[in-house]
Amino acid sequence: MAVNLDPPDPASLGSIAGVDLGFAEAGIRKRGGRDVMLMRLAPGSRVAGVFTQNSFAAAPVRVCREHLAAGGAVRALVVNAGNANCGTGAQGLAAARETCAAVSVLLGCTPREVLPFSTGVILEPLPVEKLVAALPACLASSGSNRWAEAAEAIMTTDTVAKGASRVIGIDGARVTVTGIAKGVGMLQPNMATMLAFVATDAPVAQAALTQMVGEVAEKSFNRVTVDGDTSTNDSFVLIATGRAALPEVTLGSGAYVELREAVVAVAAALAQSIARDGEGATKLITVNVRGARSEAEALRVARAIGNSPLVKTAFFASDPNLGRLLMAIGNAGVADLDASRVNLWLGDVQVIENGGRAPGYREEDGARVMQPAEIEVMVYLGRGDAQTTLWTCDFSYDYVKINAEYRT
Repeated sequence: MAVNLDPPDPASLGSIAGVDLGFAEAGIRKRGGRDVMLMRLAPGSRVAGVFTQNSFAAAPVRVCREHLAAGGAVRALVVNAGNANCGTGAQGLAAARETCAAVSVLLGCTPREVLPFSTGVILEPLPVEKLVAALPACLASSGSNRWAEAAEAIMTTDTVAKGASRVIGIDGARVTVTGIAKGVGMLQPNMATMLAFVATDAPVAQAALTQMVGEVAEKSFNRVTVDGDTSTNDSFVLIATGRAALPEVTLGSGAYVELREAVVAVAAALAQSIARDGEGATKLITVNVRGARSEAEALRVARAIGNSPLVKTAFFASDPNLGRLLMAIGNAGVADLDASRVNLWLGDVQVIENGGRAPGYREEDGARVMQPAEIEVMVYLGRGDAQTTLWTCDFSYDYVKINAEYRT
């Protein structure tokens, strides 16, 4: 079960003018259920994306990069769950392109105006004929208020659909930002999450949107980890339909900053949902690192803690094993770290003071603060003013079970 995470209330996910979503059951996902999602974009919409840095990038990722690099319009996104279309060679590329061609015929656009996405089992051929056959049903079910159902259609081992929305005012105009995501394992984004789609009705210049998607990823999806593994299919796409009554948002403007903060809020909520729903997770762990020389240094320490199997299993057991935390900090690769200046808190309990056990620390206090489903770790390095926050989860028995049985 996910940690304090419920499926999104459909009414809480604001519609975006210029975005329609539909879904269907194609029979790609072994456990059944909806497994194809089609997102239609109004003419004039702008799109930017960031993708996995894994060298075995899946076929749909490669096709998405090609289509976005061409600089043309984007009229649709199509997503299938249950099959990653990765490690499938020329056949996989052909399947991704065939999918785009089928959508283009259905919508009356060109194949280059379609972006394909896949998630699921690696090294298995994509049953593209099933996907294509399901597209008319996706179109028939589409509507502007189907975000919650679309979120369900892109799930794999997720136990809860993930969605978030914000409404803000910019220069007197009402602007909506809504997004959905999926991802619970093979997850330490190195740009984004496994799959995330965020849209706004604000008009945004292409250069501004391209910069914004990277900045948002850094503040949200690049600050979550489940197991330290970067997927082959990671994709984060930001869409601006331009339907809000607002002048075009450009780089360096006050409107850019306001919109970016709203998009960050939605993306951070989705990223935290991923950590809450990590495979087999029983606890959400927020790791705050302060006093670093740079944000990159702070992130190295946070990831060393969040990715350590020994640390994560200790949190599952509610065992305040301080040695594991010190080990992780020391393994972060921080040059000339002065251990005597490191301090660490679990919740409101200081457990490490100046590199050693805090004089007032008691084992029962550590055990107490590790019992709740949500735990905060705060590390102070004593080296500078930079800081960061990362979300992760524990490792339970179910993590091994889920992954051992993933293909069955």
